[in-house]
Amino acid sequence: MTQSSGPLAGIRVLDLSRVLAGPWATQTLADLGAEVIKIERPGTGDDTRQWGPPFTQKADGSRGDAAYFLCANRGKKSVELDIATSEGAATVRDLVALCDVLVENFKTGGLKKYGLDYASLSEINPRLVYCSITGFGQDGPDAHRAGYDYMIQAMGGLMSITGQPDGAPGAEPMKVGVAVVDLFTGLYASNAILAALMHARATGEGQQIDIALFDVQAAMLANQASNYFVSGTAPTRMGNAHPNLAPYQPFPCTDGMVVIAVGNDGQFRALAQALGAPGLGTDPRFVTNALRIEHRAAMTAEVSALTAGQHMASLMAVLEAANVPCGPVNTIDQVFDEPQAKHRGLEIEQARSDLTHPVRTVASPIRMSRTPVAYHRAPPALGADTEEVLGQLKTQ
Repeated sequence: MTQSSGPLAGIRVLDLSRVLAGPWATQTLADLGAEVIKIERPGTGDDTRQWGPPFTQKADGSRGDAAYFLCANRGKKSVELDIATSEGAATVRDLVALCDVLVENFKTGGLKKYGLDYASLSEINPRLVYCSITGFGQDGPDAHRAGYDYMIQAMGGLMSITGQPDGAPGAEPMKVGVAVVDLFTGLYASNAILAALMHARATGEGQQIDIALFDVQAAMLANQASNYFVSGTAPTRMGNAHPNLAPYQPFPCTDGMVVIAVGNDGQFRALAQALGAPGLGTDPRFVTNALRIEHRAAMTAEVSALTAGQHMASLMAVLEAANVPCGPVNTIDQVFDEPQAKHRGLEIEQARSDLTHPVRTVASPIRMSRTPVAYHRAPPALGADTEEVLGQLKTQ
């Protein structure tokens, strides 16, 4: 049942998670060569199989899985199993004896009634790395609460710094356009799993990993949290402006918007030269980053006036020649049309026999010189591997 290549070849992962944070973590492990066995509810499977439209189309013309499911379940084997039954729970325990990692995102304590909690399963497999992903963690006053990305973006402060500032048109707290807390949680989880596997390999001792969306969101605040700790003032919404750098935002062109990302004073002087306004770079109001932030409105207005009459392509050509970081505000279709995206192979296609078209997903961003990522399997049809996995379990 083991994958044939990759740095994690020989590692077997039992995936009891669903939706996004857990599946994102296990997809990363699968991309790196681990064998991932995804346990799904009979008949319905992972919730995200129904989170559409859009949906794939099966070869017989019927509706397939939602596109959402495809983004986080590449490289896995799907096993239909009802863990709420004594037989299903016993099968999970049998699989645990043969696995290195288990990932779950049930409510805190939710698996104990099935005998599938860490304490029970570590008795079966002391080397087991057991990763629990919840909204608020395994302890604390909110440990019992369910957690969803949107509410955690709100509760964890991200929405308070995202969106137009008060008084501007459309001003209100905004969520990010993808479920970033889930995605960051999946990445933290996969990192923690790899560290725990190294410990298990060295000592023979497994452990439970406790990853909470709320904790991750707090960690994601990064420089904004530091700004608060140092200043004592909570950051607020600034639209597309950056709290610590200027200019660092989109600027208008005749055919769209270009982000100009100035990271130091030399780049600002180069920007002024490239825009044909060298005096801007020596203006006493703008000579340092701190001064540009102090006079942000005036500086932004002057730069905007210089970019507004230019085409995006010509502006970026001039800025790139001057080594000023910049980029277009692309729509998602334009992202995958970028020459760099095509060169790096950011879109991959995988055939699945039950669908009318290949499954298209975004390639892993991990590039390794000795043990490259390999894409062994398309996101699976529900229960596609039940017979294979459970059949082989009997021979192990």
